[in-house]
Amino acid sequence: MPEPFDPRYDMTEAIAPAGGGGGGGPMDPAASGPQSLKGGPRRGPWRLALPWRGEPGRRSGGPAAPTGRGLWTDAWHDLRRNPVFVASALIILFLVMIAIWPQLIASGNPYHGDLAKAQDGPAPGHPFGYDLQGRDVYTRTVYGARASITVGICATLGAALLGSVLGGLAGYFGGWWDALLSRIADVFFGIPILLGGLVFLSVVTSGSVWPVVGFIVLLGWPQISRIARGSVVTVKEHDYVQAARVLGASSGRTLLRHIAPNAVAPVIVVATIALGTYISLEATLSFLGVGLKPPTVSWGIDISSAATQIRNAPHMLLWPAGALSITVLAFIMLGDAVRDALDPKLR
Repeated sequence: MPEPFDPRYDMTEAIAPAGGGGGGGPMDPAASGPQSLKGGPRRGPWRLALPWRGEPGRRSGGPAAPTGRGLWTDAWHDLRRNPVFVASALIILFLVMIAIWPQLIASGNPYHGDLAKAQDGPAPGHPFGYDLQGRDVYTRTVYGARASITVGICATLGAALLGSVLGGLAGYFGGWWDALLSRIADVFFGIPILLGGLVFLSVVTSGSVWPVVGFIVLLGWPQISRIARGSVVTVKEHDYVQAARVLGASSGRTLLRHIAPNAVAPVIVVATIALGTYISLEATLSFLGVGLKPPTVSWGIDISSAATQIRNAPHMLLWPAGALSITVLAFIMLGDAVRDALDPKLR
């Protein structure tokens, strides 16, 4: 009776033994190794030669395994080599640093004024000159970054979080929830943002940053919700999402683990660009007198007080307006760089 199959037995060597050539000549025992009971060569335990492992038993020198990179890895690889991203990121990092610790580069008091020096130009220790109340323009410009950066970051986070949640749920579930959210967003889209700010903030007596942040979130979430909805609608049709549903994954798990990580890129791009817009909006509302109010130090307040003295003391307007322009430009440039890195169509 034939013996049972031995997995250590190499059928290839049995047909064409090593050293036998094509004519079936005598076999070299030293080359072929020990013989089995049936006369076939035995080459040790059987191993599966996987394509990515190279030859069996080979530890180095074989073909390397293919290593694919994801969207975020490719995006970071491109951003690090983009001079626009590097320059804008450094500017934003510097602005955030002076917003948190303005004492690092400005040792004066932004509220201290000397009327004898009102509207004076640059002087030793005061490179930006003085304003109408004799306060140091350089110190106020540095301290003004805190209010503007706080409003921009908090308003962006609030609008992005609210818009992403509502838009994601509408895009995933659809139906009446999607229709209701779309109609509500249309109502907010129909409100002019400056007119809404004049009406909403004119009845607010507080001059802190939080009423301004709340107003921007109230009118800013519809734009991000539409972006999030469209991204979720596109992602939820992919095969891996359908497979998760078939395997019994709940709606919450499917949204958080499979859809959200792949649909968040457009939201990040829009939110980054909107951050600079929100800073500009805060300065505009403060300039009109309905945003931040004294004694809060803000670029918009300083620009408003210097607008009437642009001919007599242009330095009062130049420096806060220049700081505002650089900040808004840095965030817009950062958003453009992130968009180019995360959009596969632009590669």
